[in-house]
Amino acid sequence: MSKFIGSKWKKTVAIQKDARVASSIPETVPMTKESLSRMLGRYGMVYIKPDFGTCGNGVMRVNKVKAGYRYQLGRKIKNYSAIGPMYAAILKDTKQKRYLVQRGIHLLPYNGRPFDLRVMVQLSPKKQWETTGIVGRIAAKGKIVTNYHNGGEVVTAERLLAPHTKKIQEKLQSLTKLGEITGQAMRQSFPHVYKIGLDIAMESGLKPWILEVNTNPDPYIFLKHPDRRIFRKIRSYERAYKQ
Repeated sequence: MSKFIGSKWKKTVAIQKDARVASSIPETVPMTKESLSRMLGRYGMVYIKPDFGTCGNGVMRVNKVKAGYRYQLGRKIKNYSAIGPMYAAILKDTKQKRYLVQRGIHLLPYNGRPFDLRVMVQLSPKKQWETTGIVGRIAAKGKIVTNYHNGGEVVTAERLLAPHTKKIQEKLQSLTKLGEITGQAMRQSFPHVYKIGLDIAMESGLKPWILEVNTNPDPYIFLKHPDRRIFRKIRSYERAYKQ
């Protein structure tokens, strides 16, 4: 069985150890009032996410605006003139759970809605990390997360990247490589992990950012990919490790 690693913080620390991966990780720190204030001062926009959580649940976005701060959870948006009252509201929503603050990446849009990419990476039967699938996810209208289980729409990466670059295959090849070296970095710290799903954001300039590493990625979103060979390969690799 592939070991499930729940803590986003532990996974971030693990992949940061590999210099080939570290430059693709947005700054991420445990959330305190001080770290939130510092990160907002540095980046102007951050995401706040539970250390333990799935499907985009509990993810919040905070923007620094002229009048103070804008804070969004789900479709609920609130404005605050100072960080103190806003942080008190955030703590109510976090329900005393451990949260992280991550540099906000301005996701590329598709038809006005932000998207990211899911990169599926698995240890092959030959014990080599291999990127077995890449697919895109578009956020539901008015939402800040792209997860399929949170209303996101699954489409091909090619379709999403086409308005932004003519070098689509080159970009997908670089994501394939990034996925494989991230798998190697994860296995250095967690030797029983044999599959990961990377949530990759791209901003203008098409630099890829690893938002999160999932150690129990849902293979079934690849059923929505028109190339059925991708899902069949993912499942065959999974079955090879269950024997």
